[in-house]
Amino acid sequence: MSGSHTPHADRRWPGATRFVLCCMLLCGMAAIGQQQKQHRPMDVPSPTQNPDEPTRTRLILKDGSFQLVFSYKVVGDVVRYRSAERDGEEEEVPLALVDLPATEKWKKDHEPGANPAEADQTPVISPELAKEEAARAALTPQVAPDLHLPEEDSVLALDTFRGTAELVPMPQSASDLNKETAHAVQKAAINPASSPHRIADIPRERSDIQLHVADPVFYVRVNSGHDDEPVTSGGTFTVNTHGASGRATPSGGDANDAYVIERVDARVDARIVDSFRIGQLGTGRRQRDIIEMKAEILPGGHWMKLTPLQPLDFGEYALIEVLGPGAINLDVWDFGVHSDAPENVEAIHPEPKRAPSLGHRRPE
Repeated sequence: MSGSHTPHADRRWPGATRFVLCCMLLCGMAAIGQQQKQHRPMDVPSPTQNPDEPTRTRLILKDGSFQLVFSYKVVGDVVRYRSAERDGEEEEVPLALVDLPATEKWKKDHEPGANPAEADQTPVISPELAKEEAARAALTPQVAPDLHLPEEDSVLALDTFRGTAELVPMPQSASDLNKETAHAVQKAAINPASSPHRIADIPRERSDIQLHVADPVFYVRVNSGHDDEPVTSGGTFTVNTHGASGRATPSGGDANDAYVIERVDARVDARIVDSFRIGQLGTGRRQRDIIEMKAEILPGGHWMKLTPLQPLDFGEYALIEVLGPGAINLDVWDFGVHSDAPENVEAIHPEPKRAPSLGHRRPE
């Protein structure tokens, strides 16, 4: 019939069109196969990860550090893994160093559908171990990046030398105890009504301890009275009147004592420490050459942090312990502030935490 169309004629595709469609189908199948190859059985999928990229997980070690890996498996007494930090290179680590429960928990918490609020939490395997670790950390708290207070010293200053934070141990000027650990007390009464007068001399014109910044921070090891009960209070001027003089506590001072800094009068052969009015501390009434301190007990109750309430000019100073309403400790901690001074010999430097050295061995 003229003008009519055969129904099957409309369904016929030209040969070129069929060829193009076949090519597109083959390319799509190849891409799917490539994605399947990249996802290994031990990889942990991430809901935000590009499906074309290998998945990363954590191989957690017993010292708390971890390695980023694509996959891992236990083979005898070692754990073999493909390192995400070294382009998938296969390496191994002794099984005794690996915290498998923590590794599996982290892996489970970061699988698709895991609770986002719990995914970023550090796995706690044992509450008792976590408590012990927190107690150890409180003994040597971190005060600057990779810089921790030591257990051996009683009083330290946080200084900065050439852009790097350092802790400087501060021995007492008149103590006969071990200067690295002792906190000695030579109690002296001060008449609250008297005007400032000379109460002590520190030998030499300049201190062996020289700080380089105008805003140092001081840390004093304190005794809580009970090893299992942390100190939870300690105002700047809450003081405790001690009985007899001559107290010596190698591990630290009293958590309730207050501290001030006095700028001393440097002479040719000595630095002179003058008295001051204890009753005016904390009232807002400034006294000449006296810098008051803000005191804060650090978590755990083992250390007191002392921050001067005003910058320190260049000169010589003494950190003085206030024992009560009418008494101070004559065993002071002397220091100077001079930006051009050499580095302190006993300065404690930051120690970045290094990941454990994992030996590389080719699979047999």
